[in-house]
Amino acid sequence: MRSLQTRLVLVFVLLIVSVMVVVGTFMLNQVSVYYFDDFTEQMNSVFNAEVFSMLENEAKAENGAERLNAAVGAYSSALRISSYRNYYILDGETGATLFGSNDEKVERTPAIISALGGKIGQEKRVSSGYMDRANPIVLDDEVKYIVYIKDTKQDQQNLTASMFTIILRTVIFALCIAIILSFLFAKTITKPIGNITKGAKRLSMGELDTTLEVSSKDEIGTLTETFNDMATALKTTLARVEDERNKLDTTFLYMTDGVTAFSGDGTLIHFNPAAVDMLGFNEKKDKTYDAIFKELGIEFSSLLNMENSFEEYDIEHGEKTLKVSFALFGSGAEESGVVAIIHDFTEQQKLENSRREFVANVSHELRTPLTNVKSYTETLAESPDAPEEMKEQFYSVILNETDRMTRIVKDLLTLSRLDSAKMDWKNENFSLKKSVENAYRAMEIEARRHRHKLTMSVDSTLPDFYGDRERIEQVFINLLSNAVKYTPDGGRIDFSAESFTDHIKITVKDNGIGIAEENMPRMFERFYRVDKARSRESGGTGLGLSIAREIIRHYGGDIKLESKYGSGTNVSVILPKEPGDEAV
Repeated sequence: MRSLQTRLVLVFVLLIVSVMVVVGTFMLNQVSVYYFDDFTEQMNSVFNAEVFSMLENEAKAENGAERLNAAVGAYSSALRISSYRNYYILDGETGATLFGSNDEKVERTPAIISALGGKIGQEKRVSSGYMDRANPIVLDDEVKYIVYIKDTKQDQQNLTASMFTIILRTVIFALCIAIILSFLFAKTITKPIGNITKGAKRLSMGELDTTLEVSSKDEIGTLTETFNDMATALKTTLARVEDERNKLDTTFLYMTDGVTAFSGDGTLIHFNPAAVDMLGFNEKKDKTYDAIFKELGIEFSSLLNMENSFEEYDIEHGEKTLKVSFALFGSGAEESGVVAIIHDFTEQQKLENSRREFVANVSHELRTPLTNVKSYTETLAESPDAPEEMKEQFYSVILNETDRMTRIVKDLLTLSRLDSAKMDWKNENFSLKKSVENAYRAMEIEARRHRHKLTMSVDSTLPDFYGDRERIEQVFINLLSNAVKYTPDGGRIDFSAESFTDHIKITVKDNGIGIAEENMPRMFERFYRVDKARSRESGGTGLGLSIAREIIRHYGGDIKLESKYGSGTNVSVILPKEPGDEAV
């Protein structure tokens, strides 16, 4: 700011000095021109034709030089003869000084040389240090004498010195005035600019509420208003940018896909928690592409030279199946880099495998009864004379296989409705105690057929339950049916219902074959059966436990399975006394 103010003052000072120098030089030069013109005019007015005639007559007389000296002396006043202007009578042949207004010996000058040649001589340079005039006196075509007038310009020099002093004083005074005025003028310009500079610095330091006072209506005022508008626009823009950045940061932080970004030299510059969780790298130690994607086996330099700027790779990381998509960002060599998007599709892979297994299981489950129905039907069609006993046996097999397919389709429809939340729930308050008793009576005959000892224990304080009675009873019957099927004949099955503070517990306990530990995690998978041969023989579909758990979970409960191979199984249904919102 001081530099600008100093430069403005210097400009004004230089302008004043330049003007004064030009004006002073012009005035001094005009003085020289004036004195020269005045001298020439005096010489022409004095040495006219009449005077020349008189001087020639004086020169013809005896003692012509002396008489000529006296004649010229008579014109001393008109010639302004003084200490600095003198006249001399010179010999016309040699140029020697004969007489004069002082005793000075005159040296030859261009004017004297001209006069020796018979012509009037006069110094024509204004810048010369003297002024002179040489008038030849010609007698009989010969230069007899020369009347020489010489002015040393002392009067002009005195005037010039005085004028120079006046001009110098004027310049000094003008400079003082110019410095003061230029300083004030510069301040009127630099002060608003200084305020704008300070405001800009405050803006750069993050003080976005900075505004400046508009003190004038000129260009500086317009600049100040523009600065205020810019500050307001900048504040609004930065607020929007900050808002967008917060949105991006939040998205980046909580997005389920992992994101990592690497600079052009392979250094890790950005990552989100999902990337750390998927790749399992140490965010404090692993700071390079090679450390994080070492198992991928792809050089970082090859990613920087991707032809399509986008490539995908599948990697197996532990038990996870990951899809990594690489893309380039930036344009310059120093600003370019690679961003990696990591998608964990382990669950999708599991679901795809489950879907394929489910389709295979459904196909297998339906193919067996269909094959049996077709075989027995073809046999009956080809053997119209077959014994009635054989026909009845075949018809019985066909009916059983048809019932089996019906159960499979019915269970599949139930699961489909449960998955799509389109099950038609007929909720009502009903006696849970009666439902337990109904399930017991429904399986009592089947248990006796296998010589099982089926017992029932129901808590007298068992409350009513709000739900679909038919579905709840279906769960109880399904669990009892499994206990009957997988308990060797002559076993024991205990069916009980207890009431606790906040939940109800229904338990089916048997001393059957039990379940091996490695099979326990898969017992609720659809179509999964430990003993497939025995399940099909007893008409099982492998969907019962899956359906039972979905029904119980709909009401906010759960099914727990405890078993030891060879020692029996304990299945518990936990129902809340107050069903969740989904069940209402």
